[in-house]
Amino acid sequence: MQKGLQQSVLRGFRFTIQLIFNLAILALLLGLLIGVGRTLLELGLTLSEPSVRLGLKDLVTNVLSLVVMLELVRAFVEYFEYERIRLEVLLEVGVAFVLREMLLGLFGGDIQGTEVLLWSSGLLALVAARALATQQWGGGKDARSR
Repeated sequence: MQKGLQQSVLRGFRFTIQLIFNLAILALLLGLLIGVGRTLLELGLTLSEPSVRLGLKDLVTNVLSLVVMLELVRAFVEYFEYERIRLEVLLEVGVAFVLREMLLGLFGGDIQGTEVLLWSSGLLALVAARALATQQWGGGKDARSR
């Protein structure tokens, strides 16, 4: 009797988790689609900005943000598919985020000199960690099927 109750509770828990993840993935996909749509609509604003630099800055910011969002959606989908967090996917999200921040800082003139070296070192460390994570577990597409 108690074992049957425990199995029912576990099934309910798994169903609830799957429902929540499905809703989260749908919300992220909807946000991603809205972001792509807004970026395409704002393409016309690039022409109306007083300078090409201002228009391109907004466009680059939006596109880089979409890349980070895409990586986050992929991380959620892979977690849902494999039921575990994969280190290489998290590192890819980190690389996308750090690259976005570094490029925006460079484009906006907010970082220069030694800061560029620090950002580049951080990016290199993430890429190296991602390469090591891929090598550790056989790497490539074979690791995805596990």
